[in-house]
This record gives sequence, structure tokens and C-alpha cells, in this order.
Amino acid sequence: MTENREYKSDAFSMLMEDKENALQVYNALNGSNYDDPEIVEIVNLENGISLSIRNDAAFIVGTDINIYEHQSSYSPNMPLWALIYYASIMQDMVGKRDLYSSRLINIPTPHFAVFYNGTTDRPPREVMRLSAAFEKPTDSPELELICTIYNINPGKDEMILQECRVLREYTIFVETVRQYDQEGIENPIEKAISYCIENHILEKFLRERGAEVLKTMAIDMTFERREILIREEEKTEGRKEGMIEGRKEGMIKGADMLAKLLKQLTPGTDEFNRALNATEEERRELYRKYNISV
Repeated sequence: MTENREYKSDAFSMLMEDKENALQVYNALNGSNYDDPEIVEIVNLENGISLSIRNDAAFIVGTDINIYEHQSSYSPNMPLWALIYYASIMQDMVGKRDLYSSRLINIPTPHFAVFYNGTTDRPPREVMRLSAAFEKPTDSPELELICTIYNINPGKDEMILQECRVLREYTIFVETVRQYDQEGIENPIEKAISYCIENHILEKFLRERGAEVLKTMAIDMTFERREILIREEEKTEGRKEGMIEGRKEGMIKGADMLAKLLKQLTPGTDEFNRALNATEEERRELYRKYNISV
């Protein structure tokens, strides 16, 4: 089963499209103090990859290529994702050059990082290795990829948040959305955007791209809520694995349909807000109106 969510980028990836923000995160992770954003070369993947949810970022600084991913739900498969993503970038970068040439083709040195801010409790920082997924374990893997996971939730990897303003403010923004949503405040994302602008949190970014953020955050929250429901069902009802997987697939398809619907609507309008808060029956009417199907 695959999730067709390629059409949207999340707020994190949009933040990383700005060279100054990307350089700030790079400095925090590498203990450097570069101050010229023009040394950053943003990498755009020409062909795209089907497993990408467009919450990724890739850029080159010097001889390093940095591949960052944002995750709002925990997954142990990030090294495999990073491997496929890196290979796709190399395919675009190398192009039609002769790999059988007697001359060495130099490629940038890769570094992989994931910024996690999901609701499942995880350590402040952890390392994942591709070799952990090998069906037959080996002490000397002939292919390895190491990915560092930074937990940017409050009270977790405080060091990285202290060192990086853009990550710290992004975390505040996400937590504000979650708090407003838990308190039952109407239009929590829109209210959180206004709050952050008023308090100079990601102010420039949210002023310029607030409408995009509103739409993508609404989609993200839809998936996050369904993942929470799935976990609760697994804990409390103890259903057989096949039944749980079937319900999970239905939830994901429903979230995918809602995401497609929101993509066609203008953020902040009555119909956009109605789609977010509608019952399943009301949403089915909207799906028919806008010809939405999985």
C-alpha cells in the first residue's frame, strides 16, 4: 500500500527552501558558523520519488550534501528512505556521464538527518542504520547508511533547539497548533499563525507563505489524528493484525481524499473550514461535488 501525498510540501520543507534557514540548521548540526547564505546550493530532485511526502530538504554546502527529512510520525525506515533519495539525487546529478570512464567521478559527501516532532515518545537523539533492516544480520555490512534522528519536541533535544533559532521557532509554532487543537479552539492553525506573527515567531515566513502553511498543516493534522486513532485501537481493542491493517488502510485512504479536497479549496474560506470539521457524510457530499476519489 502506498500513500499518494507527493503533491504537498510541509512547513519544514518550505522553511528549508530558504538558504538562510538551511544554513542555520547546517551550522547547528555541524558546529560551524558560516554566515553567507549564498554558499548554500539548494538541490531540487528533477524526477521525484514516489515515496516522498515532500517533507524533505537537500542542499550542498562546500563538498557536503545534506539530506534532511521531517517526520511527524515515527518510522524505523528512514535509512532506507535516505538511501533511495540519495540514489535519486545522484542519478540526476551524474546524468549521462560515463560511469565506466577511467577518470574518477567525484560526488559530494552525504549527511543524513531526520527532525522528529511526532506525538509518540522517542529519545532526544538516536541513530538508525540501514544494516539493521538486513534480513540476515552481519557485523561487516558491505552497504551502510547512518541517519541521525533529532527529536525537536519540547523537553527532548534541547541542545539543538538552543543552537538553532529556526528549529526552535518551528517547534513553538507546531506546539501552538497542537495546543489550540486540544483546547477545541476553532481554526487552530489559522489562530496559531496569527499568534506567531504577532509574537515574531517565524514572522517573515508565515507572512509570506501563511496560506500554504495553513493548507499543508491541515493535511498533516488529518493524518496525525488518524495515526493516533490507529494506535489507540491497537492498544485497547487488541484486534487481529489483519483487521487493524485493513482499518489503517481505510483511514489513510480517507485522509488522502481529504487532502485532495483541501488542495482544491482556498484556506480560510467557509468551505475550507467546513471540510476540516465536517462529518463523514458531509465530506462524502463534498467529495462528490469536487469529483474526489482515491
